[in-house]
Amino acid sequence: MAESKYAQLQKTYQLELKMLEEEEENLIQDLNNMLNQKTFIEDKIKGIAKLIPTLNIITHEAQDLVNTVNEISVSSEKISGKIRALDTARSRVNECQARVSDLIDLEICSQGVQAAILDSDYEKGAAHVHRFLSMDQLLLKRTANDMDNVSNMLKSVRTLQDAASQLRAIVSHKFAEAVNTEDLVSIERFFKIFPLLGLHEEGIKEFCNYLRTKVSLTAEKNLKSAINTPPSDKRHTVIYADTLTLLYEGLARITDTHQPLLETYYGPGRLISAISILQKECDIQTKRVLLEWGKTRQLQKKIQVINDLSRMSSSSSFNKLEKIDPKDLDILIGEITLMHFRIELYFRFIQRKVINDAEVGIPNQEDRDKVLQTLENLIKNSGLTQSKHDLLSHYLRLEQYYMDESLAKAVTMDNLEPGQQTSSMVDDAFFIIRKCIRRSISTGSLDGICVIINNACRTLESDYGEILRSRLRQGYPSGYLDLTQAYNVLQTSIQQGRLQSGDTEQSRLAFLVALNNADSSIEYVDALCENVLKEIEQALPKMNINDRGKLESCLSGLSSVTTNLKDIIDYGIQQLRSSAIKPRVNPWVDQFLSISHHLTDDELSAYEAGESFVQTLIMNLETLLSSFKDILTSSNYDTFTQILTTEVTQRLEKVVMKSSFNRIRL
Repeated sequence: MAESKYAQLQKTYQLELKMLEEEEENLIQDLNNMLNQKTFIEDKIKGIAKLIPTLNIITHEAQDLVNTVNEISVSSEKISGKIRALDTARSRVNECQARVSDLIDLEICSQGVQAAILDSDYEKGAAHVHRFLSMDQLLLKRTANDMDNVSNMLKSVRTLQDAASQLRAIVSHKFAEAVNTEDLVSIERFFKIFPLLGLHEEGIKEFCNYLRTKVSLTAEKNLKSAINTPPSDKRHTVIYADTLTLLYEGLARITDTHQPLLETYYGPGRLISAISILQKECDIQTKRVLLEWGKTRQLQKKIQVINDLSRMSSSSSFNKLEKIDPKDLDILIGEITLMHFRIELYFRFIQRKVINDAEVGIPNQEDRDKVLQTLENLIKNSGLTQSKHDLLSHYLRLEQYYMDESLAKAVTMDNLEPGQQTSSMVDDAFFIIRKCIRRSISTGSLDGICVIINNACRTLESDYGEILRSRLRQGYPSGYLDLTQAYNVLQTSIQQGRLQSGDTEQSRLAFLVALNNADSSIEYVDALCENVLKEIEQALPKMNINDRGKLESCLSGLSSVTTNLKDIIDYGIQQLRSSAIKPRVNPWVDQFLSISHHLTDDELSAYEAGESFVQTLIMNLETLLSSFKDILTSSNYDTFTQILTTEVTQRLEKVVMKSSFNRIRL
């Protein structure tokens, strides 16, 4: 045990000895490195030694600079204190001058205001009162306490206060008299005096109430003219939209005419007060016009009939209700869109006016935001906004009925011209859809546009698509197509609304026309989406990010229409595959099985010279393709060719695998 302990100690000492040796070697290496750099280090020390005098000079100069800066700082503090004292003295002098000036003006105003009132020089009297009101009332009280002759000053103050009350009563009375007598010069005269007496809001209120009476009289005259307009008049169909246009143009003209007067005498930033008062009359007159318009156009009666029709199914009671011809609604819908757009334009006008006025006259951002919030609440809670929503609701209901009924009518009147690949329902249907969407754009309402686009997607995907699919469900009868005979018979069958079970030629043509209609409809949908987006961007150039996202989401619904149409085409192509391709291709290719493929050399030479199977198959395929080339659209024909090629390849592969062949040595 002692030996193992001794061995352990020996091992430990050896490790420590080795570490010391390594440390010794490192130290020796470091010393060698330092000795090698001896010359370099000595040169550096000599260079530093030469710089020491210069550094001493710099140190002294730096100390001198610090002392100079300290002295300048002390002098600056002394000068700043003197300047502050001068500023305090100057402000006190200015305050004293202002107090003296106010006292002088106070005496002058108190002496002149009564004389001005007695002379009916209300402008001069109001100017005296305005100067008095612009004085700092607290400063006047302090001045009165500092003066020996306080009674004279207090008397002047009371005189001006009484004069201000007297002038306010006189100006209000005179303004009311001028309004009653329609004295325009006096109306404008006393309107300018109100702000001098501190009656800004009252002046705006009185003047705008006067303007309201003028607007009311003009609107009533225009409404009576609209009611008495004969049906023969070329503007009869939009006369109420013209009446609203005259109302909004009149309000806009009043705003443009009197805004400079308001800014000059009342200051900028007060247009929102005038707009708020005029908006009340706008709400009243718009409601009157729309009420008379609804009675004249029998709007509620038509909407009630449409609602009743939509609730009823194909029952006996349904037949007792007479449908409204969509053509009869066309003019009415156009008038609604025009009225809605006029309201949108008027709202944009007052928003632009108030925003510009606030930006110019209200420098404080918080106060400006309050004005803009007041404007937003004014528009949101106005009767005009409610009228706009009612118009949009009526429009959407009528437009939906117009779209559905017009599309059903286009299907009923579907017509196929000789030599055409598609029937008339495609052009008619998309003309109707495009017309409805464009008409929704003319309303200026993004929400209305999106609703109509969604309705169009629903109509195309369900109603229109189901019509195409139902025609394809009738199937494609086997056999070749005689186009001349099929066109004649199909025309009669479409007009009768059904196909006879034995009319195989027109059944084939009807099937292919429906397939072509679906393919052509895809092109219409793509063009519709592209054109509609451009037109909306032109009509609504200031859409924000949220509105643009809503529009793009709405337009993406057209992609589902395209997907549905592609599914219909696939369904039709599969029908053709099972009815027109397989029944022909299978027998043609199966002929390969009836041919012996164990050939001698002579038989092989004869077979190569005139291979009848391949030539016959090619001829049959060309005949089949030619019978569909002229009637199918290029896209459908390419798909048909692809399906035919696939079917021939797969069938030929099967028959080749079933056949046996001998091997001929060459």
